[in-house]
Amino acid sequence: MRPLSLTGEDLTLDEFYDVVLNRRAVRLAPSAKRRMASSYGVVRRAVARTDPVYGVTTGFGKLADQRISPADIAQLQLNLVRSHAAGVGEPLTPEETRGILLLRAHVLARGHSGVRPLIAEYLLTFLNHDLLPVIPAKGSVGASGDLAPLAHLALILIGEGEAVLGSRRRSGRAALAQVSLRPLHLEAKEGLSLVNGTQAMLALGLLELRRCEQLADAADAAGALAVEALKGTPVAFDPRIHRLRPYPGQMAVAANLRALMAGSEIRASHVHCPRVQDAYSLRCMPQVHGAVRDALDHVRRTLSIEMNSITDNPLVFPDRDEILSGGNFHGQPLGLVLDYLAIAMTELASISERRIERLINPEYGDLPPFLSPHPGLHSGFMLAQVTAAALASENKVLSHPASVDSIPTSGNQEDHVSMGMGSALKLKPILSNTEHILAIELLCAAQGVDFHRPLQPGAGSRRTLQMIRRLVPRLDHDRALAPDIERVRALVAGGALTGVLAAARSSRRSLS
Repeated sequence: MRPLSLTGEDLTLDEFYDVVLNRRAVRLAPSAKRRMASSYGVVRRAVARTDPVYGVTTGFGKLADQRISPADIAQLQLNLVRSHAAGVGEPLTPEETRGILLLRAHVLARGHSGVRPLIAEYLLTFLNHDLLPVIPAKGSVGASGDLAPLAHLALILIGEGEAVLGSRRRSGRAALAQVSLRPLHLEAKEGLSLVNGTQAMLALGLLELRRCEQLADAADAAGALAVEALKGTPVAFDPRIHRLRPYPGQMAVAANLRALMAGSEIRASHVHCPRVQDAYSLRCMPQVHGAVRDALDHVRRTLSIEMNSITDNPLVFPDRDEILSGGNFHGQPLGLVLDYLAIAMTELASISERRIERLINPEYGDLPPFLSPHPGLHSGFMLAQVTAAALASENKVLSHPASVDSIPTSGNQEDHVSMGMGSALKLKPILSNTEHILAIELLCAAQGVDFHRPLQPGAGSRRTLQMIRRLVPRLDHDRALAPDIERVRALVAGGALTGVLAAARSSRRSLS
């Protein structure tokens, strides 16, 4: 794979994931170097003038009225990085850290931050050598950007802090030496440009968005298998119904369910049964799963804009030789949509848990109680549903929005903050819980479909069933279910069901 040329202008989601997940190499484009050099020149000239420029010849935040002498400007930047590295908690994951490195270099490459090209080149060297700063997860309120997380990243450039290189944690200075770099002496505005921005919450959000998209596909696959197990009717997925309420997500989910269930022998066996409609958790999947997909589309648009935006402050405009202070660092757009993702995933998990309950409850169909071949002596999937209920309930607590909160900081200078990083962090356990709930639904639905043998589900659902059975045998006698759940959770998290869905859609198109 050719190295990505980072221009600072046109990074795509696919390129982001290639670099962050697949270790694609990155280099700084010549055009970016030229813009950065021009922007750096503006800052150099500002230092030589006597007029105050925030963060260049003044202090920061509430201390913006404190003038800094030219002799102290370099020390000001060094002090900023050191003082702002006040994060706590477990470190961010390697993928999240790689995302922050890429996004921070990308923003600087745009040429509105006033730093030397060398700064971005150092960040890309870290990325290409997988030298990952240790960044504590907590400490950002999402205004002035992600100050604490980005300061921990910046520490490594000056040979301080800690980094992981080759699975070994070492000092920042030792890590630099391992990749033949020396600690940098920061110049005017460079410390501020390194810590000011939304790249921590954005990196987490982009990785979470990808997980959410895989979960949406897994939910369609699990739901289709559950309909088969419960001998539900696919009439509610008829395209004529959905053309009358043409939300894109709703129509897409209905089409997915039709594709997965196409050619079902189970459906053919009860096509004339007296039941004319199913419970909402089955019948309304296009409406509920579809609303989730429409939410994902909205989030994707927002994160794509943010990824190619400049969130530094102050901003340098080389064409006018000006430096302007503003508020592009405020994380409100991200906080809102990441909370939206939390709500959407909570709903996806909630409707899945209701389908699980229907699968194990003998009142709703002709499946044995708790999906056990020997109910009474054996409990089957009784406790799997309890686990799903516990996780679904936890999601409801976690989906309370962080972005509606604000607590003033910096002597009330930063009097309204976004809590966007909080939105990103609490989404992570929601996604883990949702993966587990969908895994439980898949296990229960597979067990239910097995009770209908020799009848087979639709071709797409049959592929889903085969994937599950390669990992987990049918439950004939009680056993510990935790390992089974974890194996299928890994299947969900790995995106395998996205491939099943794509194959079903392709097959459906070729037949139509």
